[in-house]
Amino acid sequence: MDLAALIRTIPDHPKPGIMFRDITTLLADPVGFARSVDALSAPFRDGRIDKVAGIEARGFILGGAVAHQLGAGFVPLRKKGKLPHKTVSADYALEYGTDAIEMHLDACQSGERVLLVDDLIATGGTALAGLSLLRGAGAEVVAAAFVIDLPDLGGAERLRAEGLPVTSLIAFGGH
Repeated sequence: MDLAALIRTIPDHPKPGIMFRDITTLLADPVGFARSVDALSAPFRDGRIDKVAGIEARGFILGGAVAHQLGAGFVPLRKKGKLPHKTVSADYALEYGTDAIEMHLDACQSGERVLLVDDLIATGGTALAGLSLLRGAGAEVVAAAFVIDLPDLGGAERLRAEGLPVTSLIAFGGH
């Protein structure tokens, strides 16, 4: 199955020159969604994964399904101010300014093996912030898995430079 054919591309969103890769069309296709979750999970079926951390919002959809496949718990990495309990926070750079993601203080235990999941890796800022939160909690982050990699933006390479193996199902050139 050609998963890339199930991803809608929206030109000039959110600004001119950007080709937005919309996975909602992939998620709406039952076979494409199942194959994506299976493919994201497959490299980790034989390894012990205690938790899957998903980055808000599409990472919740994919990460929850991957956690189910792996028999692991799920850790939501949320936008600032959305989690109800005590949190830790990590800032990341945006094109104009910064933002932050948070995790509950008790989401991971020291030594737990965690897989980081999101729909897309672009510049890597959000994923690096998630990695920082998880490692700060003492988790052993074993890998990051994405449906889409935009290699021209360098995010996957930034994660690899931090010693994190990265897998993706599809790569699109450009922005």
